[in-house]
Amino acid sequence: MRVIRFEQFGEPADVLKVCETEEPVARAGEVLVRMLASPVNPSDLLNIRGGYSTRPALPSVPGFEGVGIIESSGGGLRGKLLQGKRVVVLNRQTGNWAEKVAVSSQFVIPVSGKLTLDQAATFFVNPATAYVLARQVLKIPPGAWLIQTAAASAVGKMMIRLGQQYGFPTLNVVRRHDQAEELKALGAEHVVVFNAAHDDERILIEKIRKVLGKQSVRFAIDPVGGKTASALVKVLGERSRLILFGSLDDSPLGFLSRELIRNGASVEGFWLARHMESLSLPSKIRLVSKLTGLIRRGILSTEISARFPLAQIKEAVTTAEQRGISGKVLLTMNSTD
Repeated sequence: MRVIRFEQFGEPADVLKVCETEEPVARAGEVLVRMLASPVNPSDLLNIRGGYSTRPALPSVPGFEGVGIIESSGGGLRGKLLQGKRVVVLNRQTGNWAEKVAVSSQFVIPVSGKLTLDQAATFFVNPATAYVLARQVLKIPPGAWLIQTAAASAVGKMMIRLGQQYGFPTLNVVRRHDQAEELKALGAEHVVVFNAAHDDERILIEKIRKVLGKQSVRFAIDPVGGKTASALVKVLGERSRLILFGSLDDSPLGFLSRELIRNGASVEGFWLARHMESLSLPSKIRLVSKLTGLIRRGILSTEISARFPLAQIKEAVTTAEQRGISGKVLLTMNSTD
């Protein structure tokens, strides 16, 4: 079978290779999944570059999420019950960019037949991150401001729609003016442009304060880090929370301790995989049900901009990082019959 592999960390288009390998065999507690599709997420590309939270052993296969059909089980009641089912595969080990993958049955989730292949392939990482942050971690009440950076990302757009659904206004930070216009077309009322590469963080602080006026912000989320996250710390209100869930900028955060002391604010890290491990099975089932409904209603839906077979992996990862691309790149593996 074909698989995508990298033997050293580096630029994805340079280090990724299409390889032929033996089909894996499901061991005890595992299931063998015939993969159908998997998105190219920023976390995948960061992993290939060696900058993810944990570094995989090399050689490694990328792909944290995707959708497939269970062909066989290595034993166990869960694997037996799921055989032949279409499932979301959350793979933290060998990776989903392969025609088939053997993975623990605990890391596959049955997905509704009412979802399209595109919706199922992108079911979890972005929709769950947006929903869990808004409704389970921060529990943003109606009327309370949320500031988010990288707002033109998939998570950012979902958060805007969640704000419209649940009644909390969003202040959205983007890097480019064309992204600002795109978000306004989606219904975002408050968008500011800040490019950390050449703008001083004081510019972002001033723009945020101009929008807020005398209003206070209690909730903020940031997948960037560096100057962008540091600026958010300086505009946080009383008893506020800033959640960091990415590190697109390798620069360290820079702020004085009194920025947090003066208002009792907190800065926290969030990793979806760790959060999911903390949930009970009933809680996971409820979350999957909620996500399914919100995806079908378009609130947590993911736009797909391009599709590539595994053989065109270099084109796929290059397209995924092209400036101006507004949707996800999807890798397709096998027939969907």
